[in-house]
Amino acid sequence: MTDPRLPVTLLTGFLGAGKTTLLNAVLADSSAGRIAVIVNEFGEAGLDHDLIESVSEDVILMQSGCLCCSIRGDLSQTIADLMARRDSGGTRFDRIVIETTGLADPGPILQTLTVDPLLARAVRLDGLVTLADAVNGRATLDSQFEAVSQAAMADLIVLSKTDLAAPEDVIVMEERLRGLNPGARILHSVRGKAIADNLWGLSGNKLEAAPEPALAWASAPAPSSDPFANLSGFAAQPGPSLPTAPHDARIGTASIVLDDPIPDEVFDIWLDTLIALRGPDILRIKGIVFLTNMEKPFVVHGVQHVFERPVPLTNWTGADRRSRIVVIARDMSRPELRRSLDMLRARLPRGRVASADQKETMREM
Repeated sequence: MTDPRLPVTLLTGFLGAGKTTLLNAVLADSSAGRIAVIVNEFGEAGLDHDLIESVSEDVILMQSGCLCCSIRGDLSQTIADLMARRDSGGTRFDRIVIETTGLADPGPILQTLTVDPLLARAVRLDGLVTLADAVNGRATLDSQFEAVSQAAMADLIVLSKTDLAAPEDVIVMEERLRGLNPGARILHSVRGKAIADNLWGLSGNKLEAAPEPALAWASAPAPSSDPFANLSGFAAQPGPSLPTAPHDARIGTASIVLDDPIPDEVFDIWLDTLIALRGPDILRIKGIVFLTNMEKPFVVHGVQHVFERPVPLTNWTGADRRSRIVVIARDMSRPELRRSLDMLRARLPRGRVASADQKETMREM
């Protein structure tokens, strides 16, 4: 079964990291297909005029057939207008890329794609890509917590300007980014070249997802030859070689693997309680979950208190019925996250509710 919804990629990153340079490279690469790009304002985008075929009041047509439009109000309306233009036969595109401002919080945009009923039926998040500057990125992380959040939430981090930075500075920057987001893939890119093919299909939250990509998306592996080395033991992640910056210390990541399917009431109690008590602090929750009496797992993905519609992994094969869940949060220590996830280790008979001790554990968070 194929997910009919249009894939949306969110492109974010630190000020000066090179989002527009990457965007120009993607628009010049015809292998990416036709793309509708939503930017904040054309004047700020700095699009390469050699790529522009024609200009209208609200849409730029690129020579590749891609479209660029400006957010002139509500993001939901902008996307809806683009979809209406496509459905009426006025244009054609295969995916949408949303370029944010340099210090935008990705959370509200991700929530918009989920809570708007029309958009939720028409589009799906294909991935969150964050640009990081190898030259100035460390200073930005030190000064701007929004930049730290962008890195922590990413599915893919593209490290730019590596040709301008000293090799040792690139290594330190990579270590710092891995400390913030151990589950994200990190790629190098110089002026956005040879990167376009790696930007798509990052999310495991789609009907046609194959087991291997879905597992990679829902895992937070430690740097190791074993991709599941840290999934069940909460092994300490190797931190940066330099002292942890105050902003970085505000981000916590924890993951868990459960060998047996989870009773649905246990999962519901855990999720409802975590969101009720610490919802604003949750950057992302993602996972592959097996519930009792279900043959196929489903994907869970949420930002703060807003969750996408659960998607069953219909292509799941094999006897592996382990659930894997990753929580990325701010202002929550790793022990707090561990205590939360440990609630899922309980095996409650059907019809029972969580014990007073278990509820008290959550209240302490």
